[in-house]
Amino acid sequence: MESSKTLRISKFHAKDKHIITTTSLLYSFLSLSFLLFSSSASLMAAVQCLTFLFLFLLQNATSASPLPLFRRPIQSNHSNFVKHPRRSQVVFPVNHSSCDLFAGEWVRDETYPLYRSKECGRGIIDPGFDCQTYGRPDSDYLKFRWKPFNCNVPRFNGVKFLQEMRDKTIMFVGDSLGRNQWESLICMISSSAPSINTHIIHEDPLSTFKILDYNVKVSFYRAPYLVDIEKINGKTTLKLDEITVDASNAWRTADVLLFNTGHWWSHTGSLRGWEQMETGGRYYGDMDRLVALRKGLGTWSRWVLRYINSPLTRVFFLSVSPTHYNPNEWTSRSKTSTITQGGKSCYGQTTPFSGTTYPTSSYVNQKKVIDDVVKEMKSHVSLMDITMLSALRVDGHPSIYSGDLNPSLKRNPDRSSDCSHWCLPGLPDTWNQLFYAALLY
Repeated sequence: MESSKTLRISKFHAKDKHIITTTSLLYSFLSLSFLLFSSSASLMAAVQCLTFLFLFLLQNATSASPLPLFRRPIQSNHSNFVKHPRRSQVVFPVNHSSCDLFAGEWVRDETYPLYRSKECGRGIIDPGFDCQTYGRPDSDYLKFRWKPFNCNVPRFNGVKFLQEMRDKTIMFVGDSLGRNQWESLICMISSSAPSINTHIIHEDPLSTFKILDYNVKVSFYRAPYLVDIEKINGKTTLKLDEITVDASNAWRTADVLLFNTGHWWSHTGSLRGWEQMETGGRYYGDMDRLVALRKGLGTWSRWVLRYINSPLTRVFFLSVSPTHYNPNEWTSRSKTSTITQGGKSCYGQTTPFSGTTYPTSSYVNQKKVIDDVVKEMKSHVSLMDITMLSALRVDGHPSIYSGDLNPSLKRNPDRSSDCSHWCLPGLPDTWNQLFYAALLY
């Protein structure tokens, strides 16, 4: 500590010497000017020149780089966020030595779940996510809490969240996994702050849950690819280089943004959401999906860097949420032979995968693309790296317990199970607890 103080003092004295030398030069030049210039006009010109010279020398003597004469004020519609300055970031970097929220294990906790589906309010949870209402017979999957190895995740407090977010808009942007998380947060708020007055508007692409007592909006903007998709010459076209004006304007109204994308980029056949891609003015029937994802995320990252003032608007990105359609990923070799040939199902899974790491994932390459793009943006975006902790939850999907399936489909779980989305209550509640910790602590 003393050595650093000494270093600073030495630099201060060095600057003083430059200032004294500069001042001496000024007085010498002024004295000479009185002798050389007889007219007042000439004397005034000399004084002006010498004053400019003095300021130039003084700036170089006291600073390693020139200082701007004027600093432009930042224009923003989110000036109210200044009342709640950004707290220390617990998310960046992802492998933070003191507290990595995303490295840990699932532990049993009898105080869970955080809410029951009936506490969310009528019509909040999609039938596809409401597993208990639509017949799931087990409930142990609700009794697990995520515990980081070297820190604790604060339990969600709806009143505290609303107090901190007063007069603000939180917006989830992305695909149906974003909707999964949006509905989870609504349920968490409603159950832990039950006396609030609320109003919900379901529209496409923007749906909004309003907490009237606090003037807080929690919104979901459906944009599965984040970039634009529209009809061109009769073909549904994924425009990798563009974000629509409507989307841009809507996103810019938010004080907190949480983006996600991933699953739609890998769909094939009848599930593919487009007929052609467009980039650089050229059209493609298809291309390497990871290349397309990187191009689309590049467009999104440029939008963030251009339009988002990071000190006033918080931006998060949710990493890839894994699927569990291949039982060979989590089943031991001795049991593999009992799996129905051709079966693709998470049906019957009731406990998390044992351990702290998952053997494999079909979304590893997508995750790497997302990680790379977000890390290149440095401090502008906080990465919510939920992939591994979610991969361990083979038990958390709706499977056949969905209001979207008729009885005949439910009788064929190998063909009709939903092993992509998550039950509510369930895993997205943990995503939101980590989001809550990253945002407010």
